Amino acid sequence: FGYKRHSVTDENGLVLAEETTAANESDIKHLETPLKKANLPKKTLVYADKGYDSAENKETLARMKLKSRIMHKGTRAHKITEREKRVNVAISKIRYRVERTFGSIHRWFRGGTARYVGLAKTHAQHIMEAVAYNLYRTPGIIVSNALK
Repeated sequence: FGYKRHSVTDENGLVLAEETTAANESDIKHLETPLKKANLPKKTLVYADKGYDSAENKETLARMKLKSRIMHKGTRAHKITEREKRVNVAISKIRYRVERTFGSIHRWFRGGTARYVGLAKTHAQHIMEAVAYNLYRTPGIIVSNALK
């Protein structure tokens, strides 16, 4: 049984929204739902990995009045340019916060392993892991921001 987690996080890495899908479904189709759940303000920069790179997703972000920072993905017919490579590097320097969130959930709560059979139960597991992660991280973020 395989499942994918689609998460929306803020600039501190706190989880704002979760979506769980079957692992055999493409990431491209699952950008809009978690963004709607997160209810982001207009003109928010949305950083995403190459799995979400499609014209449809860029149109979705434009329709939702969000700014696309989706990494560029090359194909056999269309290699990415040097400029697109530099843009990907710049995006990666910010996206690490999301990856840190996934790594921390995996390390602290043994996330990444479906403990239940069924999409609804696995989604509930993902939500509980996100809540636990946010509770664990919030005091440190508050202290860090207070020191600034």
